[in-house]
Amino acid sequence: MMDRVPVLKLGDILIVSIQIDLQDQSVLALQEDLADQVVATGARGVIIDITAVEIVDSFIGRMLATIAAISRMLDAETVVVGMRPAVAITLVELGLSLGGVRTALNLEKGVALLNHLDGAQIVTAAQ
Repeated sequence: MMDRVPVLKLGDILIVSIQIDLQDQSVLALQEDLADQVVATGARGVIIDITAVEIVDSFIGRMLATIAAISRMLDAETVVVGMRPAVAITLVELGLSLGGVRTALNLEKGVALLNHLDGAQIVTAAQ
């Protein structure tokens, strides 16, 4: 049985926190689930938190770029947050620049980046 990655909604942002070792099928399912959720919710932003991911291979790296491209086509910007230095080094060594994928150090900075890109507050903190 394949583990599915949950997609959470916060305001106009969908948050994906990857807490499992991604297998190719899990990544393909995430791509489909996320596209469906962007359309269903009208999300303006997607944050993919990879803080818990220790290893990214070329397939997963390409799929992150593909997810960002699909989200853009559906009018949502994507930010990948929590990338470990070793993962960044591996992606560069594999020749994967993840073109079109914005990154931020953590979830808070990712939300701030999406708010800046949208030109308005798409997520507001609870008062």
